[in-house]
Amino acid sequence: MPIRNVPDTVVEKLKKVPKSPGCYIYTNEKGEVLYVGKAIVLRNRVRSYFQTSTKHGIRIERMVSKIHDIEWIVVDSELEALVLECNLIKQHRPPYNVRLRDDKSYPYITITKEAFPRVLFTRQLRKDGAQYFGPYSSSYAVRDMLQLLHKVFPLIPCGKSWSGRNEQRPCLYYHLGRCLAPCAGLAKKAEYDKVIEQVGHVLKGREDSLVTSLKTEMEAAAEILDFEKAAYIRDQLNAIDHTLQRQKVLSSDQVDQDVIAVVKDERGAAIQMLYIRNGKLIGQHQYILDGATDAAPGVAVQEFVKQYYASAPEVPREILLPVEIEEINIVQAWLRQKKGSAVTIEVPAGGEKLRMVEMAATNAELALTAFRQEVEVNEDWAAAAMQQLYEELQLPTLPLRIEGYDISNIQGTAPVGSMVVTENGSASKAEYRRFKIKFLQETPNDFAMMNEVIMRRLRNYLDGNEKFINLPDLIMIDGGKGQLSAALKARDDLGLTVPMIGLAKKQELIFTPTHKNLDGSYSYREVVLPMTDPGLMLLRKLRDEAHRFALTFHRKIRDKRLNGSVLDEVPGVGPRRRRMLLRTFGSIDAIRKATAEEIASVPTMTQQLASKVKEYLNEG
Repeated sequence: MPIRNVPDTVVEKLKKVPKSPGCYIYTNEKGEVLYVGKAIVLRNRVRSYFQTSTKHGIRIERMVSKIHDIEWIVVDSELEALVLECNLIKQHRPPYNVRLRDDKSYPYITITKEAFPRVLFTRQLRKDGAQYFGPYSSSYAVRDMLQLLHKVFPLIPCGKSWSGRNEQRPCLYYHLGRCLAPCAGLAKKAEYDKVIEQVGHVLKGREDSLVTSLKTEMEAAAEILDFEKAAYIRDQLNAIDHTLQRQKVLSSDQVDQDVIAVVKDERGAAIQMLYIRNGKLIGQHQYILDGATDAAPGVAVQEFVKQYYASAPEVPREILLPVEIEEINIVQAWLRQKKGSAVTIEVPAGGEKLRMVEMAATNAELALTAFRQEVEVNEDWAAAAMQQLYEELQLPTLPLRIEGYDISNIQGTAPVGSMVVTENGSASKAEYRRFKIKFLQETPNDFAMMNEVIMRRLRNYLDGNEKFINLPDLIMIDGGKGQLSAALKARDDLGLTVPMIGLAKKQELIFTPTHKNLDGSYSYREVVLPMTDPGLMLLRKLRDEAHRFALTFHRKIRDKRLNGSVLDEVPGVGPRRRRMLLRTFGSIDAIRKATAEEIASVPTMTQQLASKVKEYLNEG
């Protein structure tokens, strides 16, 4: 088989690729995942990338030229390969795969799995047995729906979890008829379960059956002269009718459908989804795909369907697509298995279903236009910000990568440092790092802490630590001359020349070092930028993010130490070992003063674990 000019590692791997179904993973010289794919016959699929006779697009040609190694995972069937492929793409986010943009979480409504379920707003889909409905177009839409549900149904308004036992006195909501009071043991489970079932009907777009049931109840209450109950049900019906009026009827079939449309341009692809339940449009959402520039519409839609439904809260009876997809049979089989009942994937050729796909396409076009405009505005703003900092701070290069640092502690307790990063003006959260301050002094010293954090960050770079391998074009310290001087000393002690500045909070003054004095100290130049200038705005955003990130980490450690034991933070020390250590030595300070041999003599402890405890307590 004539193959392209590729590294020897690839040539050797190509000889060993099995004929089984499975997933293949291409990596570059650094071991970073470039691409994940699946195949019924791995050998044929993998080798096809490297045959000289195979014609690839520009994007795949570029990828193939970077491949340095190949890995594969063998499975029993194509269906298993599809599921594994979805999980691997989600885990590695390979740059040459078409990827569902994962830059924000979407709003859902959940009905929790509890004795007395709660109906809550959430942005997290968990495998906890709860029911999830959505995603909704905005958080306002979710809160509007929740407000309506709490008005119509006697749900738990406080948001707390209750077992149904008598734990407290009922609140005002019970006396107003807005809650069944499971907190006071007054709620009957069967009655509350019926309420939750009715809520589910509304969220699924099946209000018609609920309306019929409520009308029957209202008439029965009126017949026995229970006018108060009849009036309550009437108010429920009016509120539900208000919801029905806002839901547009799109399909006369009264089936559950997801309608998908795609629009592509040189920047990527936008997917528009319409969620139709029982023939009514109950929601819609736009998604952006990365890596779809050179992908055909069918490929973009196929990858979206696989990645979206891998974690979607539900699979409808019908999925309408704008174009045919190559793997329709296996994807359909996968979705049927996931749903546990029939699922049909269809590309409508005319009629009502085609009209719905065309409507979704119109919305996708608008979404992509809005996204393109937003990206262009952000890129222009970031370019202006970096150019201004380059000129005003007299930097040697354009600050494409800026790192911001802050320290958080309360009178020296649980001190931590944070490192946050912007690349091309946008936050690069994968590059964020946190530091526990190791060398504590008797009195809190923010300068020494900053020196330690910068020293550790830059030393990690010099040591080749992959987590710190990218050196910044500019380091911004949250603070004035004192904090900046401490950071500069750490840099100079390591023999590096990374540009550094300090940003003081009060007047938003930027301090930049001009020259080093004979005594080793620095002289500084004060730079004042207008508050609305993009350069200063970028630095302020970075400073605030560094503060937030440090404070979050500090609170986590502080709360753990207040509510638990510092021993809980030592890997391998569980509740039992912690109790044994404290029972033997009496306190954390006594354990800290003990030798590793004395700690190892405690029942359930080992010499290796004792050394870990000793090392951790001495550092902390």
